[in-house]
Parts: sequence; C-alpha cells; structure tokens
Amino acid sequence: MKEYMREYIGEIDKKIKDNHKFSEEEIDDFLFKMELFQKERVIHLVITLSYVFFTILFLFITKYIFAMFIIFFILLIFDGFYVYHYFFLENSVQYMYKQYDKMKKSSIIKKNRKEG
Repeated sequence: MKEYMREYIGEIDKKIKDNHKFSEEEIDDFLFKMELFQKERVIHLVITLSYVFFTILFLFITKYIFAMFIIFFILLIFDGFYVYHYFFLENSVQYMYKQYDKMKKSSIIKKNRKEG
C-alpha cells in the first residue's frame, strides 16, 4: 500500500506541476482513492491502539510473570513499526488534501463556470 500511495501521489504531483487541467472524472477518481486511503488510515489507527493496549497489558503482567517480558518486548517492536506506518498514512492523506485544493484550482470545471 505504501508504494502504491507514493506512486499515486507522485503522479498527481507531476500533473499539478505540468499545469494539467483536471476533469471532473479525474477529481472524482482522486476523491475515491483518497477515501480508500482514509479508511486504511483508520484501520491502522485501530490496530496500532490495540497493539499499544496489549503492550501495556503485558508490561503489567511482567510484574508477576517475568517471562512475559519477551512478549512485551516483541509487542513493543511491533508498536514502533505500526506507529511509523500510521504516521506515513496520516501525513500522506493530509498531503492529498493539499493536492485536492490544487486540483480544484486548476480544474476544467472551474474554468468553464467562470466563462459561463
């Protein structure tokens, strides 16, 4: 998903840089994909918070059963990766909001409305 997001954002950036006039279909497609990325972000937020909850739970269990420290440590490593991935998704979606604003400014629809 990460690579797909990077490529898609790069394609849109290239079109914006080249002063591409976006059609209504292109903007709708962009909004659809942005919505999918937002859902992915929410799913990863839930997973990340679940891992953090279990990490804290195993930290408390470690007080009574020291062998659980191994599971706590493994979960802590997973937490780091999930937080990193979640922030990538969050920052990418926020960047897409800015792209959407630029797309709307250079869209065909806006130009046609001004002429009419």
